[in-house]
Amino acid sequence: MPPPTTIRAAVLDRPGVPVRIETLELDPPGPGEVRVRMAAAGVCHSDLHVRDGEWDREGPIVLGHEGSAVIEALGDGVAAAFPGLRPGVLVALAWLIACGQCRACRSGRVWSCSASPSYTHRMPSGHAATHRPAGGGDVLTYCAIGTFADRQNVPAAAAIPVPDSTPPEVAALIGCCVTTGVGAATKTADVQPGSSVVVIGLGGVGLSCVIGAALAGAARIVAVDPVAAKLELARAVGASDGILAGSDPAETLAAIREATEGGPDTCFEAIGLAATIETAIACLPTGGTAVLVGMTPFGVRASFEPFPFVDGGRRILGSNYGSADPAVDFPRYAALHLEGRLPAERLVTGRIDLDGLEDAFVAMRRGEGVRSIIAF
Repeated sequence: MPPPTTIRAAVLDRPGVPVRIETLELDPPGPGEVRVRMAAAGVCHSDLHVRDGEWDREGPIVLGHEGSAVIEALGDGVAAAFPGLRPGVLVALAWLIACGQCRACRSGRVWSCSASPSYTHRMPSGHAATHRPAGGGDVLTYCAIGTFADRQNVPAAAAIPVPDSTPPEVAALIGCCVTTGVGAATKTADVQPGSSVVVIGLGGVGLSCVIGAALAGAARIVAVDPVAAKLELARAVGASDGILAGSDPAETLAAIREATEGGPDTCFEAIGLAATIETAIACLPTGGTAVLVGMTPFGVRASFEPFPFVDGGRRILGSNYGSADPAVDFPRYAALHLEGRLPAERLVTGRIDLDGLEDAFVAMRRGEGVRSIIAF
């Protein structure tokens, strides 16, 4: 057997402690796996949830689930099962691969797969491909792709080819925030041309909701955030109006209603806070829809008054991964970017290396910037 490959990776030993940049050993790719050289990785709030212990994950684990990479080597059976994968191909990495057998998969809702091997943070065979040297033990990889490493083994089904001309930073964002937000608008909510939309929270996912609403032809897109610079960025990617949110939710609610003539047809909540979830539901007019896209810490609860909700025929939708089928949607979003219709590059507000990861987490806690990209 070929010797393991030495890689550099950001490892979280346990929740609530800083990540450490370590040298690990990476096995040769096994059956159904590909080895990739990482090109770019986005720092997503889901990584921060794990880092800060708001989501419980087994460790030690290489963090990162939003990335693009170039294929270096194929494991047994990959060439026959995935003819588009070969060394040198640029891929966007999907953090969820479908089991193909659960109720959701049988219904064609692969984004809702309840038994995805990605959730084990191991290869589909059940083993870990990365290890600490000298018998130091296995290290898991977040969602089986662990993008905060310069090289990685990933399931072949998670490596989705995109056009070679796609900028690696854009391909990385397609792997998570772009697909999550654009898909929430165009697939989960099916925003209609001429309709009104509100997006609360302008991180990478929220701005992608704005982009998706613009692609869908919404007539009024109102962006809401407490940071003025993010409102300007939202206008640059398709928003028609901006509301600078303050500390009083009632004032924000009133401003939303005023900007949308009584409330939007669709409101996207893209932060994952109880207060903003409640605002998204409360702002709806008769027949309006709240789409919950932001991910809360475990255990968070929100509430609403049932009578007006039922009486007005309002709806709440949960949107996971933008209702994506990555093999279909990733290349489509890349093509839209290359056509100039999906300005994902505007979401990148910082470029770092692995050693800057903890600083990026600090900035994220403060609400600064949109997306930091690790460039390899």
